[in-house]
Amino acid sequence: MLTPGQDAPPISLTNQHGETVDLHTYRGRRVLIFFYPKANTPGCTQQACALRDVAGEVGDTAIIGLSPDVPTAQAKFDAKYELGYPLLADTDHAVAEAYGVWQEKKNYGKTYMGILRSAFLIAADGTVEQAWYKISPKDTPVKLLEALGR
Repeated sequence: MLTPGQDAPPISLTNQHGETVDLHTYRGRRVLIFFYPKANTPGCTQQACALRDVAGEVGDTAIIGLSPDVPTAQAKFDAKYELGYPLLADTDHAVAEAYGVWQEKKNYGKTYMGILRSAFLIAADGTVEQAWYKISPKDTPVKLLEALGR
């Protein structure tokens, strides 16, 4: 698991528009990266929309969502809820593994691998400023605003 002060693992993934997004291009500004299990599911929708709703309060801090969904699913999610920030397709879950959020989960007696809903505030210098593992959808924007002093 990542802890504050560590270098953030690199990210270079395709967004909902088919463009490659690299974390290093955000150097010089803070970035909230949030991992969610699946687009268009209740908890993920709540989380994504809550972050959309506070986007005007975070200054130049970028917001980026990641899930194992393919870019077309991300595009539908973005269009349906007018999210307005990059949604990255981590289809092979390599980035989720690097951030320690690809974990064994249990649901209705079945065990499977999936995303542990988590969020990371990356500092302007590319280090982890905050790491929130197993964060609830409603707490994600609250923790972000608190970390930004808002």
